[in-house]
Amino acid sequence: MHEIFTIGYEGLVQTQLLDLTASAGVQVVLDVRAVAASRKAGFSKTVLASSLASKGVGYVHDVRLGTPKAGRDAVRSGRVSEMIAIFDAHMQSEPAQAALAGAVTLAQTQPTCLLCYERSAHDCHRNILAHMIRARTGQAIRHL
Repeated sequence: MHEIFTIGYEGLVQTQLLDLTASAGVQVVLDVRAVAASRKAGFSKTVLASSLASKGVGYVHDVRLGTPKAGRDAVRSGRVSEMIAIFDAHMQSEPAQAALAGAVTLAQTQPTCLLCYERSAHDCHRNILAHMIRARTGQAIRHL
């Protein structure tokens, strides 16, 4: 069984992200940002999906797995524990649970990498998602 990967693009340029995911054997990037737009060149949804496709890597964005605005605001202000509480409450909703089920299926069928912004996975909701997936699949987690 393959690992669940995560990556944050803070501090990276797009070619670094492409190289890191390719060297890990990632077959699909699951973008878990609430808003798949970025001021950072190469990381907005359409451009990123196209660049990944040129390397043979799939791209899926699921807004339902993103952190609500209040959680994003909290983490930007350094209040990580507040973001975690907001995200945990969000993940109890029916749409978020349906999205999580889809993420579990994706992670079980092909090497999948959860993508968000924060460099440190431990300050990002993608770490929480990775652990939720692992709880259902038993897969190991590797932060790229």
